[in-house]
Amino acid sequence: MYKEYRLDTLKRNLILMGASPLDVMITGVTGAGKSTTLNSIFQKNTATVGRGVDPETMSLESYTLNNLIHFWDTPGLGDGVVQDTKHAKNITRFLYKTYIQEGNEYGFIDMVLVIIDGSNRDMGTTYKLLNEVIIPNFQKKRIIVAINQADMAMKGREWDYKSNSPLPKLKTFLDNKSLSIQKRVKEATGVSIVKPIYYSAECDYNINVLLDAMIGNMPETKRLLKLTGEE
Repeated sequence: MYKEYRLDTLKRNLILMGASPLDVMITGVTGAGKSTTLNSIFQKNTATVGRGVDPETMSLESYTLNNLIHFWDTPGLGDGVVQDTKHAKNITRFLYKTYIQEGNEYGFIDMVLVIIDGSNRDMGTTYKLLNEVIIPNFQKKRIIVAINQADMAMKGREWDYKSNSPLPKLKTFLDNKSLSIQKRVKEATGVSIVKPIYYSAECDYNINVLLDAMIGNMPETKRLLKLTGEE
């Protein structure tokens, strides 16, 4: 289903960008639902989903959708100081991975998608990920934030399981949560982000909106790196 989603727009944007495919790093805290999100986008069990107490994604895994978007799934933060330090270093190293084209050096990753657990009010680890790992090492305009597990935002209440969509009270709650996170990210990191969209990978809700957020905010150019690591 999503392999055919907005193909013309995606192709046109990639031509304008001068690159193909669009390489998107997916990151977030452990349990935010990165692997579940990939499975929902691909409409099959592409990535292993953690069901126990230990995270499943312990290394960088890649998945290609219609040869136009390449997703890179990363380990989540929140597994303890030692593991978080290791994962943060690996993520940072990958953000600086480059390739040479026509004599210029470009960053391999074009966009970072930060997934937030919509059922968790504790944003401390997410802010740490953004403030200490992503923002210092990546261009701010290429960062997208999205809220997963919309169905559990009110502990499973106000969710219509027949239509797999939020009832009015929950929708209002999610809209306010999105605005709140946008404001809190600005306060915690100093960076203005696009208003986060909300979705539920488990319920296959708003996955098209998630893809819209990525396609609609695609960078206009490849990430040309200088000695400072900035474009």
